[in-house]
This record gives sequence, structure tokens and C-alpha cells, in this order.
Amino acid sequence: MVEKYSEDTIRTLDWKEHIRRRPGMYIGKLGDGSSADDGIYILLKEVFDNSIDEYMMGYGKKIEVNITDHKVRVRDYGRGIPLGKLIDVASKMNTGAKYDSKVFKKSVGLNGVGIKAVNALSYSFIIKAYREGQVKEVHFSEGEIVQDFDIQATDQPNGTEVVFIPDKKLFGDFHFLSDYVETMLRNYVYLNSGLSIYFNGQRFYSKNGLLDLLQDNMSGEGLYPIIHLKGEDIEIAMTHGNHYGEEYYSFVNGQQTSQGGTHLLAFREAVAKTIREFYKKDFDVSDIRSSIIAAISVKIEEPVFESQTKTKLGSKNMSPDGVSVRNFILDFVKKSLDNYLHKNPDTAQILLKKIQESEKERKAISGIKKLARERAKKVSLHNKKLRDCRIHYNSKHERRSESTIFITEGDSASGSITKSRDVNTQAVFSLKGKPLNTFGLTKKVVYENEEFNLLQAALNIEEGVENIRYNKIVIATDADVDGMHIRLLLITFFLKFFPDVIKKKHLHILQTPLFRVRNKKETIYCYSEEEKQEAIKKLGRNPEITRFKGLGEISPKEFGHFIGKKMRLEPVLLKRDESTDDMLSFYMGKNTPDRQDFIIDNLRIEEDVIEEM
Repeated sequence: MVEKYSEDTIRTLDWKEHIRRRPGMYIGKLGDGSSADDGIYILLKEVFDNSIDEYMMGYGKKIEVNITDHKVRVRDYGRGIPLGKLIDVASKMNTGAKYDSKVFKKSVGLNGVGIKAVNALSYSFIIKAYREGQVKEVHFSEGEIVQDFDIQATDQPNGTEVVFIPDKKLFGDFHFLSDYVETMLRNYVYLNSGLSIYFNGQRFYSKNGLLDLLQDNMSGEGLYPIIHLKGEDIEIAMTHGNHYGEEYYSFVNGQQTSQGGTHLLAFREAVAKTIREFYKKDFDVSDIRSSIIAAISVKIEEPVFESQTKTKLGSKNMSPDGVSVRNFILDFVKKSLDNYLHKNPDTAQILLKKIQESEKERKAISGIKKLARERAKKVSLHNKKLRDCRIHYNSKHERRSESTIFITEGDSASGSITKSRDVNTQAVFSLKGKPLNTFGLTKKVVYENEEFNLLQAALNIEEGVENIRYNKIVIATDADVDGMHIRLLLITFFLKFFPDVIKKKHLHILQTPLFRVRNKKETIYCYSEEEKQEAIKKLGRNPEITRFKGLGEISPKEFGHFIGKKMRLEPVLLKRDESTDDMLSFYMGKNTPDRQDFIIDNLRIEEDVIEEM
């Protein structure tokens, strides 16, 4: 039957319904909180950006954030929203003060959309404005007004308070990960020196801006003291380390642009150009930027971003009638970095030596790389190791963020996942046995070792993670000693040669059930001993209990439950105070006695293992 196309089929959605039907236009994606770019973090950011804009305009030196269970509270001490416009600001699209450039000259939010999206996508949304001894409070649910309180007297200081609970009908069984929230909030204080942010009572504060950011995020010592340069509307910090690849943190008006944009492109070009001119040598740009870790922050009037989530800057100019972003950054870096290197000859000498070492290594493996690429290309034509999917992260498809690759070991496990996966968004890469321990090895091994060469080619990360083919790289191994060892070897490989895969939150561990508890009516999969005991109580007398000893024991039909919408992933995260070099040296190096002592001191025998013995 052909649907009739008439006037009756055309309808106009109100703002609430449009946001709820098309959330991706406003917050990128939904998600359950297991990824740093999931929608619940964007909701927090949209509310928080308004508080940051107040601070940037000189009002309020403290912002409080509290997250308990599923409820989020943000309280700033700025001017407070004008009371008579509180409902309009929270529920009328394209409404706000950001259109008045005199009031918010270089703000993050410009379109009057963000907080309305939070309102529409929340089961409960409460907003209060404290202003000059008065308070106005309004309660919403899914964008609809539930309670509109009269203006009351108050002794509370000026500012705005927002409390919201994301709607479970949209976000499912979501959860906030403290690591992701802390990373977001720390970036705010680095970009706003002097601002105090309190997250569940813990204070975040930065005195030295981007200098603090690099010091807190570097996994080891820099080769030379961090170069920290500041100018009007621009701040940069940079050094080089011993890691592979390039690592950047970029910001516009206090907003992290995780996908970069015109300012980051200009900065990378400016660094290479300045260093070439300083040393009067035509170095390859890859040798100049190899192992760099840097941060750049710029302030732009009326910035243009490539999406509502503001992760990539598209602006060509610093202001509507100003100089180009590229020329502004080129001029600043050329003058400031050149002056710094002339005044600090020791740093200049260390940097020169680092560039020369990178050049030497690049030339040493250039021939190997060519052969390795040809081998990877040839193998890909009939590659049994990679069962690819149709949608990739570097595409423009709306499901690009779902793109996932499972790295498995053994034919049975990879076979089960292959048969039960979503062929559109889930790929499978099969290992043959345990991979090589890459600790202490150079990047030559990535090209000489067939397994790593093919994995690198499959992920498309040879030149960095900008064009990575999968958003999630999932290690799927058995939950036994051998499986744990393979996990460590793979994590070592990524930490050593492609640390951005971990730092950009792409690497995860697949959690699969340890037990299946069932009776004739119901089956419950359990991921821990505690869950098993709860399932036994629920199902009653003598249920059938199966202990999964390996992924190969789980049938393809069952595997579909574990890699679908309820897939449990544990992100591989680096803590701020962890040195990658020290960690790899201890766990993967040759300090056998020290490691043996550590294992003995921390030995824990699981109860279910004892029962099986």
C-alpha cells in the first residue's frame, strides 16, 4: 500500500518534540555514559558553559557541580538570569543574551539552544535565578512547565542554579563516570585561571593555565621544560616527549575542541614553519612534530563551530571583520617561539637533537614501511583476520559513533562474535595466539610484525587517530590468565606506539558474563559472584548454573545479548598521576623479582576457583 502524500502528512513540531525526536542534532548522540562523548556529558557541558561565560565576563569565581546517582546540580555565582526572562531562557528556542556581543563578547554558547536541549531531554529540569535579593524558580519535565513559582525574597548570593535528571526513556540505564566529568572540569579550570570548580566537594583550580594542563596530563617527563607563551586572545604550551605520535589539546573560548579545527591546523603549521626557519633547515614536518605534546587556546568573537556540540572550529577569522585565524596564530608563534628558542639555547639544542633522532628513525624504517604497506594491502584483499563492517568512524554516517572493532583470540571466539555481530557497525579482528611484548622495542616492530602491521592498517592509525576507522576498539579475550595476559600485551602495544588511542578514549575491554543461571522460564547472565547469588535467589530452587570458562563456550545466539544494546564495556583510562614509562617498565619489563613480590603481596584467590578445585 502506497502512503498518501497530502497536506495532512505535513506537520510542524514544537521545539520540545523536535529535540526529543532528533536529539543527535543537539547533543551529537545519546549513549549511556560509557563514552566521553555520550549525550549525558553534553547536557552537563551545555549547562556548565553558561556558568563559564559568566566567569569569563568577570562575574563569580566559584562554580559548584554535584552528581548523585542520576541527578546533576550546577550552581554558579554570576549575575543570575534576569528573573522576568527565566522561562524564556529555559524554554524558548533562539532566546538568550549571547546575541548581544557587548554582554557576551567571546562566549561559548551563541545560538540560544543548549539549555533548551537539556530541558527537553530531561525527566526533571529545575532552574533558579538568584538576583539582587530575589529568587525565581521554575520546574519542567520533558520541556513542559510543571510548576512556576512566584518571585520570592532570598538571602542567597546572585547566580543561577540548574538541577536536572536526564530522561531514562531516551538514555536508558545511564551512569556518569567520574573520570570523564573530572577531565571536563579540569579543562575548564586550565582555561580559566583563578576559577574554582567544586565537584562533589573536591576543588579543581589552576594558577598557570595550559602549563598546568600539560604537566598534569603528561605520562612522563618532557625532554625540555614546557614552553609556555601567552598573548592577547591566545595561549600555547608545548614540549616533546619520548612517546610516538602527536598529542594536542585545543580550545576556543574555554571550550575544548576535541576534533580540532582551523586554529589547530594553523598551530601545527606554525610550529613546523617557525622551527624550520629557526634552525635554517628544511626538516620533514613529521620529524618536527613527532612526540610533541602541546595545547593551544584562542578567544574568538562569534566563533563558528561545525556542529551544536562545538567540538571542531570552522571560523576563518578572529572576528567578523578581523584578521584570519591562520595569520593570527602564525604571527604569534613565529615571533614568540622564535624569541623563546633564542633566549633558551639549551632547550633549542635538545629540540634539535630530538628532531634529528626522529629523522634517523624515520629513514631507518622507510623501506620496511613500504613493504609492510604492500603486504597489508595484499592481505586485505583476502583477509581472514578482519571481518569488516560497513559504517566507519571517519565517515559522515549518522551511526558513525557506533562503529566498533572487536580484537579476539582464537577461531571459536571470533567465530561466535562474527555470527552474532551487527554487520553495519561491528567488525572483528582475529589474533593468532599471544601478540609480541613490545616493551623496549622501537616502531620498526609495528611494520616487521605481521600481526601488528595488519592491526595498524585495519585501524588506519599509522599517521595518528584523526582518521581512525572505529570509534571503539574492544579487546575481547577470555577472563582467565591467558586472556588477561593478551589484554596487557595489547594495551602495551597501544600505550607504546599509539597512546592517543587510549587518551582519546577509544580502547575498551569487553565484559562478558561469568555465569548463566536459568530455569525453564527465565535465563539470567551474571558478571560476578554477587550477581550469581542474586539470580539464584530470584529463580528459586535448583536452577541450572553454567560457569563460562572462555568466550568459545558462548554460542553465537547468546553472544548477541552481550554485544548489542546492553553491551558492557570498561574503558581503558590513564590516571593523571600515572607515568606510562614507569607503569610499562614495572608490568612488562624484566624486573621479575619486583613483580613477583608484588604478585605475592596482592594475591587474591577467588572463591569460585576454590570450589572448582
